[in-house]
Amino acid sequence: MTTEVTESSRNLEKFTSNLAKIEDLTQRLIAALQHKRMRTPALEAPGQELYGKAASAFWAEAMANPTRILEQQAEFWGKSFEHYVEMQKAIAGQAAEAPEAGQGPKDRRFANPLWQTNPYFNFVKRQYETNVEAMEKAVQGLEGLAPSDKRRIEYFTHQIIDMMAPTNFLATNPDALERAVATEGDSLVKGLENLVRDVEANHGDLLVTLSDKDAFAVGTNIGTSEGGVVFRNRMFELIQYAPTTEKVHKTPLIVFPPWINKFYILDLKPANSLIKWIVDQGFTLFVVSWKNPDASYADVGMDDYVRDGYLAAIEQVKQITGEPKVNAVGYCIAGTTLTATLGLMNKRGDKSVNSATFFTTLTDFSEPGEIGVFLDDDFVGGIEETIAKEGYLDKFFMARTFSFLRANDLIYTPAIRSYMLGEAPPAFDLLYWNGDGTNLPGRMCVEYLRQLCQQNHLIAPGFDVDGERVTVKDVKVPVCAIACETDHIAPWKSSYNGIRQFGSRDKTFILSESGHIAGIVNPPGKDKYGHYTNEGPMRPVEEWKEGAGYHKGSWWPRWRDWLAARSGRMVPARALGDSKHKVLAPAPGTYVSEVPAS
Repeated sequence: MTTEVTESSRNLEKFTSNLAKIEDLTQRLIAALQHKRMRTPALEAPGQELYGKAASAFWAEAMANPTRILEQQAEFWGKSFEHYVEMQKAIAGQAAEAPEAGQGPKDRRFANPLWQTNPYFNFVKRQYETNVEAMEKAVQGLEGLAPSDKRRIEYFTHQIIDMMAPTNFLATNPDALERAVATEGDSLVKGLENLVRDVEANHGDLLVTLSDKDAFAVGTNIGTSEGGVVFRNRMFELIQYAPTTEKVHKTPLIVFPPWINKFYILDLKPANSLIKWIVDQGFTLFVVSWKNPDASYADVGMDDYVRDGYLAAIEQVKQITGEPKVNAVGYCIAGTTLTATLGLMNKRGDKSVNSATFFTTLTDFSEPGEIGVFLDDDFVGGIEETIAKEGYLDKFFMARTFSFLRANDLIYTPAIRSYMLGEAPPAFDLLYWNGDGTNLPGRMCVEYLRQLCQQNHLIAPGFDVDGERVTVKDVKVPVCAIACETDHIAPWKSSYNGIRQFGSRDKTFILSESGHIAGIVNPPGKDKYGHYTNEGPMRPVEEWKEGAGYHKGSWWPRWRDWLAARSGRMVPARALGDSKHKVLAPAPGTYVSEVPAS
């Protein structure tokens, strides 16, 4: 009896303690939400015009084909009633087991056996599947819409579908309820702590922490390849990496990473570092680390990135190495801008670039893929309005936008683990990098979105850069392009179609398996992802893929051989910098760690 009283007292004490913690955390959450910065409404959802088009299309279909609408409604309510009756039978013990869920691919969100064996959870799951089916059929049946509007309606419908999944709510998530019981409520308290931490860290906005922010430090356990900053200006730091071979190719290599993210994605750890691997292959390697801008960069545009970024970096590499030419690499938006730079250099007769490589680069935006749903005037107008007030686009918006392209993986699943299960974020270097975003200068952001993404000026009539009008046809140097098969940011077919229009006679295209990051950061040896090549001419994209051969393993060695053939003879390895370019800081430099004032 004494033992039971003691245990009961202990439980009451713990319950009281948890209630006090919840009350304190709730007050902190309310206070944090009150500090939420006022956002431009146009950045929070599609414009009303899209809703109007969807509603008009639905009612037009209802008027033209009322029988089909009635059939869909009857099917939906019939299935819903059937699910309810079957649940009641299961609860009453009249059914031997819960009904099977809909046939289709396994959904890992519903891996808990209770979704199948428990009548309540089984009913919730099956009803959700029925709701999804009904919404998808309704959207698919919409006629008379422009293809772009249809894609946007389908995309945002799926956003609602993913958001309303029963796993996203405590009362209908068996994993969370089981964890709460097993931990006597501690998991819920810890989850609330995690929620408050994220809201406070983002000034009242909610952005799920994907990785343990204390597990990594750039330059300590990620981004550790040896080198030094040998030049710095307002736009970038130029990092030269220390040689690891006695001899190197004569022509140096310079990598321009995207300024939407930070360059150390190419140097996470030695085992998968493209930077280390390039150096180990006998190349003198320079990498640009871009400045993370604040409001003082409001007037920085694409011209500035080309003139004070690309052209300045190329000139510094030529001075340091004493070579008349360099090979250049552009990744994502940096590849798009490299295209404009090469067009400008061609117009000016500047032969400083010997060859160019493009990683997951779009230059033809006629089919921008999933990201295109955010490139209509409603969102772009909202960005312009925000930039007019603040001078730059805060990294928060870019992080949120890219997360919504993979909402279940980058929003809802991490949120469930953190806020419902009370788990700490994992120590995952790739997710750490993903959360270490950068701002975008105001003028550059608008120019890129309006003139390149929306108006496709690099294809026609031309993109104005530093006094010249250029198109992809003005690129004449040998090019090698690597695209990724499941890339949701730069679709490979669109990448291919852009490269195909380049003015270069020497064009090589490699299609890697996997996506925007994993397809590029794909070191040899693991053979996780293969790649496709086609030695024939760059015919229409479907023909190219049909005639392409598959190769197991990484594309890195194939690219190395392509690059080596365009990098000259071997010469003694070069020291960092020269008499006029002293090492200003060890790699990875200072810009990569700066946090601009918000």
